[in-house]
Amino acid sequence: MFEVKPDDRKVYEERIRDFLPERIIDVHTHVWLERFRSSYNDPRRIVTWPDRVAKDSPIEELLATYELMFPGKKLTPLIFGAVLSRRDDLDGNNQYIAESMRKHHVPGLIWSVPQWSGEELERRIVEGGFLGVKSYLSNAPEYLPEAEIRIFDYFPPHQLDAINRRGWIMMLHIPRPGRLRDPVNLGQMLEIERKYPNIRLIVAHVGRAYCPEDVGNAFDVLAETKRMMFDISANTNAENFERLIRAVGPKRILFGSDLPITRMRMRRVCENGRYINLVQKGMYGDVSGDKNMREVDGEELTFFMYEEIAAFKRAAENTGLGRCDIEDVFFNNAMRLLEGV
Repeated sequence: MFEVKPDDRKVYEERIRDFLPERIIDVHTHVWLERFRSSYNDPRRIVTWPDRVAKDSPIEELLATYELMFPGKKLTPLIFGAVLSRRDDLDGNNQYIAESMRKHHVPGLIWSVPQWSGEELERRIVEGGFLGVKSYLSNAPEYLPEAEIRIFDYFPPHQLDAINRRGWIMMLHIPRPGRLRDPVNLGQMLEIERKYPNIRLIVAHVGRAYCPEDVGNAFDVLAETKRMMFDISANTNAENFERLIRAVGPKRILFGSDLPITRMRMRRVCENGRYINLVQKGMYGDVSGDKNMREVDGEELTFFMYEEIAAFKRAAENTGLGRCDIEDVFFNNAMRLLEGV
């Protein structure tokens, strides 16, 4: 596991604990075992720095993480796998998620690939007892350049039909270098809301808007939506949190952690529109070749998780959210979502 230092506990007690409700639902957690990951170094269309945090993430470790990081709180995760390469063991990972759901009485999502027919996706979700689906741009067809991948390349329309028919959850990590401001992303997000009104869409990481430059006019466009929800996982940008709150209101925002990634000790900054994770020297190996990582000396850093929550707290205070709003974001909205499914 990992050490919780006195300085971490001080951050939690002084900045985090009283802000959070007693019960919390975390809608964005990855669970997998190392044996499901391929040993081949295939191009994964994904940043690699999260791999420095954990080789695997068994369900017991996730639950123990909550106890270490959030004493006095009761947390329930929505779990799914982490299938990032075509050589990874997709079926083994999904089976492990289903077993973890049953053993620990927690909800979960299946990890899908676009090659499945709508009928196969539906069968797999029903047989596994899942509440919906998660996928990733790395599962899009190999011939597509990373910068040209669209949402519908890994969530094809025939699968959206099935998800819509059943009213299931769809956890969406959007693609493309422009992130949330990208007009293709925005157009397809709006198309999902319009054509598939029963899909319970969650846009992960506030649409990967980690820096102010990732937004463009997105929140003006998204303010017109009525149903899609946004999780705040692995994001520490208080300015974008504020813009999200003003655009869609607190009832369409969900707490997510992206564990185990948010166990990292770090502080995030933005430079020229790119996020950089500042980490303690030597803690995560040689990061000199990673454009999203930088070492610092002489600075005590706490958990990514606490940085995320502290940033949302600043945004909540600046937008005048009340206690009931915070309980909605961290518990009630997710509970309504899960009960609806």
